[in-house]
Amino acid sequence: MVAPNINYGEATVMTLNKLRPKIHDNVTSHAALLRRLKKKGNMSKEDGGREIQHDLEYAENQTVKRYSGYEILDISPSDVFTAVTFPWRQMAVAVTMSGLEDLINSGNSARYNQWGKRIDNAVKSITNAIASDVYSDGTADGGKQIGGLQLLVPDNPLNTVGGIDANVWDFWRNTVYSFAANGVTPGSNRIQAAMNATYLNTTRGSDTVDLIVADNTYYTYYWESLQAIQRITSSDGSAQAGYASLKFMGADVIFDGGLWGYAPPGMYFLNTDYLYFCTHKDRDFVPLDKRGSINQDATTQLITWAGNMGITNRILQGRIVD
Repeated sequence: MVAPNINYGEATVMTLNKLRPKIHDNVTSHAALLRRLKKKGNMSKEDGGREIQHDLEYAENQTVKRYSGYEILDISPSDVFTAVTFPWRQMAVAVTMSGLEDLINSGNSARYNQWGKRIDNAVKSITNAIASDVYSDGTADGGKQIGGLQLLVPDNPLNTVGGIDANVWDFWRNTVYSFAANGVTPGSNRIQAAMNATYLNTTRGSDTVDLIVADNTYYTYYWESLQAIQRITSSDGSAQAGYASLKFMGADVIFDGGLWGYAPPGMYFLNTDYLYFCTHKDRDFVPLDKRGSINQDATTQLITWAGNMGITNRILQGRIVD
């Protein structure tokens, strides 16, 4: 005898709650950048606030002075810290079933199978959306999108990010190497020269780029330039997660391309110590209460997320473009 469908809502909520860690892990594994941020401890959870705030150090203390004996020292205060802020961005995916579908799938096994398939599809959909948004400029859906790398490390670095105008503050501009501006055509014979220049311009002592993300074309340029000495390596388990990587000056070179890749044309030179992915603890792929339609025989469960990407140092980030 088929058990009565008395715990429909509870079963659905319990299933979605159980899936929360799976969704989170899928999102992390689906984007090489997020995987690196997780390893660095730069994927955080916040419990509120009007905006997401990150402190940054933007200047040196100007009171450093070489002196002798009783010479007067400079004890004036130094303004060396500020903060950048990023708005909360929200995302949701709905899992819906009509009353008729519920009746058709009224047996426990059938019902769980039906919900399971829709939940799996919802997980894939929100995973793909976040993996795509990691590279966005934040303008989709009327500016409600995550501000990804095209905002934080753009082709034109004179934009405003986190409330700081790079037109005014040169410390807030990322490096850009343009083949067109240098009067050459990109290719495997020229990619290493571009990478050398970008690496030098994004290095400060031992503070260096640790992740280089490329689309198919630029990854192929670099790959072909190494044909005789090619090696596949992985410093953080990326290969096991499906991300094969080459090396450049100790940094992993990873392509987020293949079929339906998300990385825009070119390369990103990233110092991930200064990149962050923040999530609100109460919207970390949290299922909201089941909702019944007031004018339809249907029920819906929403899986919700809120957060944004952030950056605290742009001058140590780089971009290579056509």
